[in-house]
Amino acid sequence: MKSVLIITYYWPPSAGPGVQRWLKFVKYLPEFGVQPIVYTPSNVEYPVETSTTYIKDIPSIKIVKQPIKEPYRYLPSIFSKKIQSLRRGIISSDNKRGFIERFLLFVRGNFFIPDSRVSWVSPSIEFLKDYITKNKIDTIITTGPPHSLHLIGLGLKQITDIKWIADFRDPWTSIGYHDKLYLTKISRDKHKKLELKVLHNADRVVATSTATASLLTKISNRDVEVVTNGFDGSVDTKINEDTNSFTILHTGSISADRNPDLLWRTLAELVEENTTFKSCLKIQLIGDVSPEVINSIKGYNLLSHVDNLGYLEHSEVATAQALANVLLLLQANTESAQYIIPAKIFEYFSSGRPILAIGPNKSDAKHLIAQTNTGFYVNYSEYIKLKEYVLELYNSHQKRDTIFSPIGVEKFHRRELTKQLAIIIKGIKKPKSEQLGFYQLTNTKK
Repeated sequence: MKSVLIITYYWPPSAGPGVQRWLKFVKYLPEFGVQPIVYTPSNVEYPVETSTTYIKDIPSIKIVKQPIKEPYRYLPSIFSKKIQSLRRGIISSDNKRGFIERFLLFVRGNFFIPDSRVSWVSPSIEFLKDYITKNKIDTIITTGPPHSLHLIGLGLKQITDIKWIADFRDPWTSIGYHDKLYLTKISRDKHKKLELKVLHNADRVVATSTATASLLTKISNRDVEVVTNGFDGSVDTKINEDTNSFTILHTGSISADRNPDLLWRTLAELVEENTTFKSCLKIQLIGDVSPEVINSIKGYNLLSHVDNLGYLEHSEVATAQALANVLLLLQANTESAQYIIPAKIFEYFSSGRPILAIGPNKSDAKHLIAQTNTGFYVNYSEYIKLKEYVLELYNSHQKRDTIFSPIGVEKFHRRELTKQLAIIIKGIKKPKSEQLGFYQLTNTKK
């Protein structure tokens, strides 16, 4: 069996999509002749932690840990509240950003390149160069963000004959928050040079969406393969029979740049126009929600319809999704958002509930929803269409009807995706027509 070392920052007890991707790959890789070993920090205080769910999923594999020094621990307590917010991905809009937040973003962007975990790079290279030799490991995988982990792969590649796969869960210099870091030209150039070095030196590069793969190919003039995120378990096809409530559920954080003002406006109008809709409407929010989003909901007099549940265990989220009537997917109305397929979309697939998505006009998520027949997608200017869709979803629920029958979502099961990853690890490529676990956008012009 082939051994592979996976270098990841996110690992249980961390919660969220950053940990799920590789936890699930690790779970299934032995089935395809690959024995994973995980290398991860030993002393991380994650912004959101799971108490049981992901910890129970850890398979019986070797996990190697080394300490990491994270700079936020050494900052004065006056910054602590804002640091925790930023670490959870909640960044205020430009006009709401105070001095402390601007200062922290500037320091993060210009003094810690590519990110605040960069101090872990040198000690990890020093430790791993001997470890991989002693344990006869010939392949490593680095996954980012944090993209500083790719620098560990770069360093090991330069001093050993190791095979290296760089996995980009999100873009690097084109990621949405980069423009919020107040980067100087010197810093921006450093980011781009490091990104290019990683792309040029990795033996294989993997991305989670076709748009990200196309972007990385454009930057580096090399092939980038696509293995999306996915779901575990089976697809639920049961219809929610309870017509006394109409629940719209969003899971995960909602930052200011993903605040769907047109949805709140739509729901407020329907509440005014339809007393039955008003009595049924429930908006459930699971995860961190920006104060600006809450204020927007309040401005449309919808707070009485909102259950802001905060963080829940993954098993509890799955239950909530199964009981909801509509699953809300939000992307920022920015060019950079088109490069990301939110990981939650695959969890939504497994719930069997219709998806209502709002995002930029060009989006891999838009085409994915259309190809799988799993819901509606509108951009931020399509208010009339959004209102029509909400009413259609509501009316179908009242009739105990289903208007969507998912097509081909099984290929996004984590086992199927892991099979394709194992092919990459082993250096074997099937003909494209047989790569069922890969997500190809046949109708997208790049």
